[in-house]
Amino acid sequence: MRLGSHLSISKGFDKAAETAMEIGANTFQFFTRNPRGGAARKIEEKEISAWQSLRQKYDLRHIVGHLPYTVNMASQSERSYAFAKMVVSEDLQRMDAAGIEYLVIHPGSHTGAGVSEGIERIIACLKEAFLPYCGQTMLLLETMAGQGTEIGSLSEIAEIMDRLNNPQNLGVCLDSCHLTGAGYDFRQPEEVDKLIEDLQNTIGLEKVKIVHLNDSRFPPGSHKDRHAKIGKGYLGKEGVLNFITHPFIRKLPLILETPVDDYREYGEEISLLRSWVEEQE
Repeated sequence: MRLGSHLSISKGFDKAAETAMEIGANTFQFFTRNPRGGAARKIEEKEISAWQSLRQKYDLRHIVGHLPYTVNMASQSERSYAFAKMVVSEDLQRMDAAGIEYLVIHPGSHTGAGVSEGIERIIACLKEAFLPYCGQTMLLLETMAGQGTEIGSLSEIAEIMDRLNNPQNLGVCLDSCHLTGAGYDFRQPEEVDKLIEDLQNTIGLEKVKIVHLNDSRFPPGSHKDRHAKIGKGYLGKEGVLNFITHPFIRKLPLILETPVDDYREYGEEISLLRSWVEEQE
């Protein structure tokens, strides 16, 4: 099982790799730049070289960069929209240079202009900032809970991808909390099967690359994005196990984004998850 969590690279990829080892992770995610602002740390070639050696040593694969929350590809503000295009373009290049496999982005919020207009903005943004990109890092659109004016249902993501002619390096990141908010009840095993069927009929399973594994503070259909610690939310042990042991999901890298005060707390959840899976097997 490829299992890890969100970590910080503020002190360098080498420190993040060491933290991953401490908590028993064999993959991890990080913010590519300040998550509430936009400042980006320069990643020097020396750091990249050391990082490549460490990731081989520790068998760290399927590493994920996450764009800041301030990036809104559906924004109606020209200033925010220009910022989104700049960050998507720049961070694809930055992640490619560092050998990062995936870059996750929230599709965007239409802020009252309507879903159709929001999707048009997202498509135009990706045409300008993403389609010219020729690197190895894959851009992943994250599934959302449908909170407020955000865009990111399976059908909305499928429309975006279809209208861009399904680029090879554009994929999808699932989020168990967001999917719960969108209406899936993973405490029922058949609901995981339904998700897989819905993915096949909209996006295509081959486009799904990673999973954000989070319990949910709210029940299915709440359209609320509120993460809970593993086993401490609506999903509980039963729902989490139903989800992660499905034959399709269990092959994907799982990234924890649960609320913690210290990144090392993720080690407890990683151990817990591995013990649950072992018990079931």
